Amino acid sequence: MITRLSRLFLRTLRDDPADAEVPSHKLLVRAGYVRRVAPGVYSWLPLGLRVLRAVERVVREEMDAIGAQEISLPALLPREPYETTNRWTEYGDTLFRLRDRKGGDYLLGPTHEELFALTVKGEYSSYKDLPVTLYQIQTKYRDEARPRAGILRGREFTMKDSYSFDLDDDGLKASYDAHREAYQRIFARLGVKYVIVAATAGAMGGSASEEFLAESPIGEDTYVCCVESGYAANVEAVITPAPAPLPIEGQPAAVIHDTADTPTIATLVDWANAAGIAEQFGRPVTAADTLKNVIVKLRHPGGKHEILGIGLPGDREVDTKRLGASVEPAEVELLTEADFAENPFLVKGYIGPKALLANGVRYLVDPRVVTGTSWITGADEPGKHVVGLVAGRDFTPDGTIEAAEVRDGDPSPDGRGPLVSARGIEIGHIFQLGNKYTNAFDVDVLGENGKPVRLTMGSYGVGVSRMVAVIAEQQHDEKGLRWPAEVAPFDVHVVIANKDDSAREGGEQVAAQLDTAGLEVVLDDRKASPGVKFKDSELIGVPLIVVVGRGWAEGKVEIRDRFTGESTEVPAESVVESVLARVRGGR
Repeated sequence: MITRLSRLFLRTLRDDPADAEVPSHKLLVRAGYVRRVAPGVYSWLPLGLRVLRAVERVVREEMDAIGAQEISLPALLPREPYETTNRWTEYGDTLFRLRDRKGGDYLLGPTHEELFALTVKGEYSSYKDLPVTLYQIQTKYRDEARPRAGILRGREFTMKDSYSFDLDDDGLKASYDAHREAYQRIFARLGVKYVIVAATAGAMGGSASEEFLAESPIGEDTYVCCVESGYAANVEAVITPAPAPLPIEGQPAAVIHDTADTPTIATLVDWANAAGIAEQFGRPVTAADTLKNVIVKLRHPGGKHEILGIGLPGDREVDTKRLGASVEPAEVELLTEADFAENPFLVKGYIGPKALLANGVRYLVDPRVVTGTSWITGADEPGKHVVGLVAGRDFTPDGTIEAAEVRDGDPSPDGRGPLVSARGIEIGHIFQLGNKYTNAFDVDVLGENGKPVRLTMGSYGVGVSRMVAVIAEQQHDEKGLRWPAEVAPFDVHVVIANKDDSAREGGEQVAAQLDTAGLEVVLDDRKASPGVKFKDSELIGVPLIVVVGRGWAEGKVEIRDRFTGESTEVPAESVVESVLARVRGGR
């Protein structure tokens, strides 16, 4: 059936929406694909829904190809299963919570590990039923603190989540590998440029975890890679190579110095070089010689608070994402003036490790702070620092923490070259969950030997609605969207570019022929100027545009390639053949 623009529920906009910051947001709104309803909540209009359904189709085909079976679970879920796994509290403010008229607690599902585990427990009881992989494509809900970038980071979104259930770890690895390969096929078909990086499990739990990140300068995820080795990881998952310990024997004793007006690392370094401390080092003192102590407050599930001290080289800043990933499921908060008043040993600008450890504050250090390293750091008194405080002699931290920023040029954890950073958008995440959820709900089957076997589980997500925005980010130009053929709302866009009856009849004829040939056709039959029609065709982004205009009188039509910008004039009688050849060729 031919879709007519004169009847399509569509209004294109000439100006960018005021709240749009990234290209995909601007173009999807301007081209009439989506409309904002509330922060992070969008309606899908006919064009957008076509693209969304096309992405869903690709995902379904590849999931079905690995033997996964589709089901559909509710988005409105009871509290109890999430209470059992502690995620009712671990999710914190991200969870949408609500109550029914009887006072029962419910949530809008952000992800469905609990329900899938319970579903399999309720249906399967024998090892003969395994392995099994189930999936759904469903609306999810997360109360994002800062929904932004249109459908890239929404509070309501469509996700494919699948879950594998196996009898042992070998089976889990096979399921994990099958999903990994399926994801590569999905993203290849969608024409998305991406990287696979090591990742943290976060609130999901489990062991092995990898993210699929679409390459994009506007991405919220920072990842690093090593060109020499191929190592790649989300910054939250980077493990800092620890240097070898140094001998403690023979190192001079730590000395406290008056260092008035040195509350920052920069002022401390200036003082050290002016005070002759450089002579002890045999070189100028740098920020890397100082030990910066950052104090934060953790809010653990259940509401318990804890003050935490973090020690890191002074030339490094704390990366809030790495810190957050390291302390999950606790949430990081800043200390208030009341916290400092209640803990007078916390002397702003002059905090050292000794007072923290003496007052029972847990103190974790960057992996570079190894035994035998000597530092300039706070002496826990106003206007005083200590020089030559040696780790393992003068203080012993409670452990290490990955909280410092990762910088270009840092050594790769595999030791085979330097790291370089880039940005990306998360489009998929796969986890080897193991027994976290099957233990929580006692998901057992009777094994071959007649004894219970605890199932092992994997979880695998793809951001389906986000993928629409990702493709728009990677496939656009200054004129508008450029959809790959696999997900384009139509195969061909026919534009009647002349107002005379002959051209109008020709456009109708060409559209009918293309429709008969089995192509999805949109026909611009509006009584608008050619200029308006051309701008809209470029904005909407259908891969092929067939222009029926002045050349029709001479038996010619124009075919424009939205990707290359090339324009070809072909005889009217061969237009279907020409278009089919381009469509079959991937355009």
